[in-house]
Formats: sequence, structure tokens, C-alpha cells
Amino acid sequence: MKGIDQQQLDQFIDHALYEDIKTGDHTSQACIDPNDRSKAKLLVKDTGVLAGVAFAQRVFAKVDPSSVLTVKIEDGTDIKYGDVAFIVECNSQALLKAERLILNTMQRLSGVATLSSRFAVEIEGLPVKILDTRKTTPLMRFLEKWAVRIGGCNNYRDGLYDWIMIKDNHIDACGGIQEAINAVNGYMEKNDLSLGVTVEVRNLVELHKVLEVGKVTRIMLDNFELPLLREAVATIDNRFESEASGGVNLDTVRKIAETGVNYISVGALTHSSGTLDMSLKVIKED
Repeated sequence: MKGIDQQQLDQFIDHALYEDIKTGDHTSQACIDPNDRSKAKLLVKDTGVLAGVAFAQRVFAKVDPSSVLTVKIEDGTDIKYGDVAFIVECNSQALLKAERLILNTMQRLSGVATLSSRFAVEIEGLPVKILDTRKTTPLMRFLEKWAVRIGGCNNYRDGLYDWIMIKDNHIDACGGIQEAINAVNGYMEKNDLSLGVTVEVRNLVELHKVLEVGKVTRIMLDNFELPLLREAVATIDNRFESEASGGVNLDTVRKIAETGVNYISVGALTHSSGTLDMSLKVIKED
């Protein structure tokens, strides 16, 4: 899984398995011989973009190092009802321990990848990047951001630690937009930090205040109507990166992109993506 912290991934899998298993999968332990092995297929029951096959490989390898997973469809591929994403041969008890974690995660990640793909298609041919946000599922952010990339969109910051974003609450609490920008730059200098800085503006008055002081990487134009957004982008005139945010959906994203803005942040990529239906079915041997 490219771009994934492998230690973080293993910790996530361990914690998720413990949440489900704890003292044991008593149903499987009661019904199934511990030495029994089964073959199963991941059956797609929806239409979209696949994400999570590599995750499934990691989980199966953890619950049964002797498992063999044969990939039929790679992550990032368009899928439809009836497709088989992979076939796995595994210890039967281990298979059933892993089943729900794999399905829950793959369904979620495939939903994110699918919506990301739809947004990416909408802005094809335009020099703009669609960004995700921090509106993610707790402890699954690193996976959901991976799924955003699988779907063809881009990641913004990973968290509060790797990019500075001055938003309305920071501005109001600090006493003004210029005061907040100066405070952020003073803080970075004092703490020997070099981070990107985004500042959110709510109107053209705030935009001009930002342009007066500078010292930012990107200006986020929040909930600007299209005519004002177009005017704001022209006013910035590439002196800083520009970003549109708020009111972005599949119906509006291309019109927003056509204003010339450099980036469009879309919280919906992760907070409104839904899931794709899948099931893991044991293949009965004749």
C-alpha cells in the first residue's frame, strides 16, 4: 500500500481484530476443526472503484501466514456487480476472524475511492487539484486518504501537525486576520518550523487584508459565490496559491474549477462517500 506507514497499518489491524475477537471467536472454535482450510472469494455487489485488496492481503497474512491470496482485480479498478476481486485460501478459523474487518474496511475505502473518482472525472482537462480534508473516520484517516489517492484525487494535510490552516475561529479568537498571520509566522520562527500556511477568507475585505500582509502559502476562499470567486482569483493573480472551499458537490465542482482556482477542497470525499456492498463467500468444494 503505497504511501502507508506500515507500523501504523499493523497497529490498526491488531486493534481492529482485538475489538472483534478479544477472548476468541467462540462460534468458529465450536463449529470448525482448527486445522481445516477453506477457499473464499471477495464478491462485488455494487458499482464503483475498488480499494482495499492490498489491505486484505495484509490482514490475511497476519491471521494466517500460510494464506494464499490471488488477486483478480487490482485496487483502483472500476468494478461492477458480480465481479470477484480476489480468491483466498486460508485456515478456516482465521478466515472467519478476518472476514468482517476486511469487508468493513474494503467497503468503506471503495466508497471513498468511488466518490473521489467521480470528482476527478468532473474536472478532467482543467489545471486544478481536488483535495480531501480532515473530515475522516477517527483512526482510519490514513486509510481513507489512501483511498482518495486511489480514486484520483489528492491529499491535503494529514493532521494539525503538518500544515498550518488559519480558519475563521482562529482569526476571531486572535483578534483579526493579519494578527493571526503574524502570530503564526512568529510561532514558526520561534519553533524552527517550516510549514505551509493556508488562511481562510470569508469576503473580499479579508482577502485584501491578507494580500497586504502576505506571509502565507495559500488563500482559501470559503463559500464564495461564483462571480466573487472569479474576482478573488483574479485579484490574487497567482501571488499565492488559491483554494475554493464550501458548497462543493458533483454539480458545482466544474464551474468552481473554471474560475481558475488552483485547488478545491472537498470534505464530501470522506464524510459523505458511503460504502460499496461486498461479501466474502466460502467456495464449496464438490
